[in-house]
Amino acid sequence: MLLEDLGLVGNCQFSALVERSGEVVWCCLPRFDSEPVFSTLLDKQEGGKFLVGPAAGEPGEQAYIENTNILETTFKTASGSFRLLDFAPRLVQHDRIFRPTQLYRIVEPIEGTPRVRVVCEPRLGWSKAKPARLNGSNHVRFEGFDSQLRLTSDIPVSYLGGQPFTLTEKRHLVLTWGAPVEEPLRNLSERFLGETQRYWRRWVKECNIPPLYQDAVIRSGLALKLHCFEDTGAIVAAMTTSIPEAPASRRTWDYRYCWLRDAYYSLGAFRILGHFEELESFLHYLMNVAGGAPDLDLSPLYTIDGSRAPEERVLENWPGLGGNGPVRVGNAAAAHTQNDVFGEMVLALVPVFLDERFSAERSKPALKLLERLARKAISVAGKPDAGIWEYRTEWKPQTFSNLMCWAAADRMAKVTSLHAPSLELEFRQAAQRIREEIIANAWSPEVNSFAGSFGGRDLDASLLQMAYLRFLPLEDERLLKTIDAIRQGLSKDGWLFRYRLDDGFGSPTVAFIICTFWLVEALSDVGRKAEAKKIMNHAHSALSPLGLLSEDYETANRRMWGNFPQAYSHVGLIHAAFAASPRWTDVL
Repeated sequence: MLLEDLGLVGNCQFSALVERSGEVVWCCLPRFDSEPVFSTLLDKQEGGKFLVGPAAGEPGEQAYIENTNILETTFKTASGSFRLLDFAPRLVQHDRIFRPTQLYRIVEPIEGTPRVRVVCEPRLGWSKAKPARLNGSNHVRFEGFDSQLRLTSDIPVSYLGGQPFTLTEKRHLVLTWGAPVEEPLRNLSERFLGETQRYWRRWVKECNIPPLYQDAVIRSGLALKLHCFEDTGAIVAAMTTSIPEAPASRRTWDYRYCWLRDAYYSLGAFRILGHFEELESFLHYLMNVAGGAPDLDLSPLYTIDGSRAPEERVLENWPGLGGNGPVRVGNAAAAHTQNDVFGEMVLALVPVFLDERFSAERSKPALKLLERLARKAISVAGKPDAGIWEYRTEWKPQTFSNLMCWAAADRMAKVTSLHAPSLELEFRQAAQRIREEIIANAWSPEVNSFAGSFGGRDLDASLLQMAYLRFLPLEDERLLKTIDAIRQGLSKDGWLFRYRLDDGFGSPTVAFIICTFWLVEALSDVGRKAEAKKIMNHAHSALSPLGLLSEDYETANRRMWGNFPQAYSHVGLIHAAFAASPRWTDVL
């Protein structure tokens, strides 16, 4: 199974991955970090599946309905052709966003008399136990779940067990978690399809996009939106767990949680796109998380309801994608010290106090939280931590973590100049001190670059963000040399690695996709637009046929690895596309 052959559907409540065979290979219900109901992504033989496809198993061609998250798979067989539409409803109803835990699948003949199979075999989560199956007159009910799981269809129930049948007219299926469908299925399916299409197209029309790379930015924005758990405001890092960073690497992690750092990056991308409701929702999520940590000893990640992520454990009876285990649930990074997170939370909230469009979101508690986060960042500057890359070796003072601590103090000085002038000097002095400490401890004459850790000589791609954060003047030789050193020292086949260090699992063997996008942005920031555009064009080629990105890229055979789709990667693409593209005023 290739990641390039998977499409994503969802509605900000749950998501599903659909292979070009017409099989739902991954779906956790009722939310992203629940146990999987369909899971052949990680166990081809025993994982649950939901197939709507040709009787002979021919693969289809996938495409999204333009400017939507509605997936179309077209099948051509010897006896005829047909198309399959997959979507999760998201629409405005009663002046609210309606996002039921329902997966709709509409299958329609195009030509001839195609033969079709429908197989719905869910599993009871990680146990892989088979639920009891009870047939009704127009539905199949699966028992043993925490809530009712039902497949309702206008296809004869006798055909819902895998028996091939001839498709002569449009047919509808809906898998529901919780309340079943009681309305006439055909009318409901068509209404939800039309209203969901209108919702997504309206959302896209409200996006800012650059003159170049428009399709890629739109698809990245739509994919990124599906990483938002609207109920609480959390934003997940990825939809999956345990897709390995590289074959046989054992680098398999559960990313179905809200990393505070990743959420900051996602919010930045939404801001560039011109969407702001995600920041408003995340503010409430962060206030809830901080309320449970009076000393602000924040974990790097939380579940999507704001509770602590579960301890990491290995599931011994799961082979993993293509046998590349182990399969892990939970993430040990939840117990890490990652000092950069305080800076990122300050940067995430600063727009509320600097951008007048967010004036309604300002409050004394929010300003107090921002002040506490900035002071926390200042207090941890210079201390060892696991850093952005979550090293599982001995911790050191990480340069990127200190860079974010500096950014927290620097941006807080700007906020206090407007909203608490008596505190401005405190934060300006702190920013100056941390900046001087970074220059004194992280600049390495041996590598002619800022190093990844204090006193080290290791290159770290995350330091490309020094340009974006304006840590030094853009013409400063140290910044320019750092960009060039990282580009030369971490590059392979035109792609960037995170680092070359042994991180406890050996040295990485694949590129980390967002790093190349960081390089595009850094080069653009320092005025090297032609170089930035050339690298962006190269990176653009890594997109899957549907425009989706994973976390990692194996440059030798141009194959994606790592959890999929990855919010980080799509965030990077959005930032890089705007950086490498001319402005509209330059082309119109």
